[in-house]
Amino acid sequence: MLKAAIIMGSDSDLEVMSAAAGVFSHFSVPFEIKILSAHRTTAAALAFAAAAERKGFGVIVAGAGGAAHLPGVLAAATALPVIGVPVNATSLNGLDALLSIVQMPAGIPVAAVGVNGAKNAGLLAVQLLALRERSLRTKLKIYREKMKKEVLAKSARLEKLGYKKYLEEMKK
Repeated sequence: MLKAAIIMGSDSDLEVMSAAAGVFSHFSVPFEIKILSAHRTTAAALAFAAAAERKGFGVIVAGAGGAAHLPGVLAAATALPVIGVPVNATSLNGLDALLSIVQMPAGIPVAAVGVNGAKNAGLLAVQLLALRERSLRTKLKIYREKMKKEVLAKSARLEKLGYKKYLEEMKK
């Protein structure tokens, strides 16, 4: 199975990016986590991206805040799909990072998820890997079926209890 990479520009992004690691663990996708900065370790970031496919990676999830150049820098150095996670790291609440990631120039696409959306980035990465791995597609279908059942059970419980009692029980 191809591996996934989680790359972040700073260790301060680890709390957010750990959600992608949780998804990979849940789906038994092998992964590596690295701290590589687009600005402070440019050569190392480019070297990682350039060698990623040869080293068995199939997708890169890259988190960055502020100017958020990391996902684009990595995408420029590899043909692998890169998913950018804008991290809320500035007074702009991650909007600066989101805009930076989604405004990639034509020819070097980076997929983008919502601010601090590392869980969705992990799920999108699993979906991309599932294009080659039938077992991952099966696991994704089971995962989604479980979510559906949980939501329907909550809806039935809400209908049975009424909204006031449901809210009271949520607070317990």
